[in-house]
Amino acid sequence: MMAASEQASSSTRDAMVASKAAAAAVRQLDELIASEPAGVTSVEPLEDGWLVEVEVTEEHRIPSSSDLLALYEIELDREGDLTAFRRTKRYARGKPGTGDGRS
Repeated sequence: MMAASEQASSSTRDAMVASKAAAAAVRQLDELIASEPAGVTSVEPLEDGWLVEVEVTEEHRIPSSSDLLALYEIELDREGDLTAFRRTKRYARGKPGTGDGRS
């Protein structure tokens, strides 16, 4: 039987950290949408998991400064499994926050 200090140490090691949550969110979003994840914009711990925002290139255009991007929110449980995702914004590169996610 493990001592209490060993159990606490083990659960701390096994706990999801922000970098693992971000990687899990990108990997799982990539499996669900056809667009290309460009990068993580935020990672926030929740009471029962993680909230990760990922920027996605939805349309490549010429010039690239006119690409269409989107921001997705991904909710993960404590183990890093996806529980929900939604597109919250859609915008032209260089103009974040101008879309409402319904475009």
